[in-house]
Amino acid sequence: MPEFHKTLTFIAAMAIGTAAIAQDADQAGDSDAEGLSMGNNVDDPTYVKEEYEAWELKCFRSEAQDDPCQMYQLLEGQQGNPVAEFSLFRLPEGNAAAAGATIIVPLATLLTEELKIRIDEGKAKSYPFSFCSQAGCFARIGFTGEEVEALKMGGEAILTIVPAQAPNRQIDIVASLAGFTAAYDNVSIVQNN
Repeated sequence: MPEFHKTLTFIAAMAIGTAAIAQDADQAGDSDAEGLSMGNNVDDPTYVKEEYEAWELKCFRSEAQDDPCQMYQLLEGQQGNPVAEFSLFRLPEGNAAAAGATIIVPLATLLTEELKIRIDEGKAKSYPFSFCSQAGCFARIGFTGEEVEALKMGGEAILTIVPAQAPNRQIDIVASLAGFTAAYDNVSIVQNN
């Protein structure tokens, strides 16, 4: 008997809902008898222009002659689930940093431990987090010309974070450097305006 009541309640709710939608449509002067929105097309402001092995050249639609593009890689954990994002762009010559990067890691990261990056078996360098949003925690970093050359020559960049709920544990996230040089040679130079 309880199943019957659930079904009856559901049917009644659907009938009331359909009547309310039809009434709202009549009051609003909507020509759609069901009163349902047919939706609007939305243009995605980003697109992948090219792929270079592990890296994508992700571009932003703009009014400029050439759309600005950055190198991008979605980083996955051991189970194949997405855990971080790595974006990189070139900077004009004459700056201390030859390239800038934004790395996004999960919200549950212990921020005081900072983001550590090493190339292959090299020495790690530490970078502070700038801010967190619903998307994750962001580290905005600069790479020197020497560090960019090491990325070009390397096999992988290892990003190390510390989970807030397990401060004695470190998690390594691997970014493949396959295709790095080709992507870097085609990425946009961001002007400091």
